[in-house]
Amino acid sequence: MVTLYGTPKSRALRVSWLLEELAIDWQFNFINFSKGDNRSESFLALNPSGKIPVITDDDLLMTESAAICSYLAERYGQGKFLPEAGTHVSAQHHQWISFIITELEQPLWTMGKHRFALPEAQRQEVMLSVAQWEFDKAAALAEAMLPDSPFVLGDEISVADILLAHTLIWATMFKQSLPPKLTAYRDRLQARPALAQALQKTEAIAAAN
Repeated sequence: MVTLYGTPKSRALRVSWLLEELAIDWQFNFINFSKGDNRSESFLALNPSGKIPVITDDDLLMTESAAICSYLAERYGQGKFLPEAGTHVSAQHHQWISFIITELEQPLWTMGKHRFALPEAQRQEVMLSVAQWEFDKAAALAEAMLPDSPFVLGDEISVADILLAHTLIWATMFKQSLPPKLTAYRDRLQARPALAQALQKTEAIAAAN
């Protein structure tokens, strides 16, 4: 069985959302940062960086949210959530994932690091305006790249959609403005029942700890 380690609204949400889309049994292990769970000996044995998400699946241990989602889709997707390997559509999917992680998400994480994640002595206020400029530039590119179809590859949802929608939700939480096409896309994906189910499950477990 898959066990996910994380917090409800972190990058772990990408994984919990996909797990609900896949409709497989999975467990959630809440990592309480305020209590130092991420620096505990047991968690550092899973991920020495102390970062989330982490999954275990039988004897497999994985970190990095995009890699985790790709693996889960390959193993449990039954032909869904990933295009056929080696096709042009698959190439487009790889391109989307790379863009989301390295261009669109990166400035948001820069904002997070310089607002709360880094030690106070390492935070630089000037980086927030730099990150804002970078995000606006990447969002404009995403707006131009996004097709008129329901999902980034057409009529079927993919891992790239989970990653893109989550990143846009994260941007909204960080009070970033989005162009109209991305806003409509975010709203459409955010209404999926699997996302609500993932949040309900993980928030209930977090509240009980």
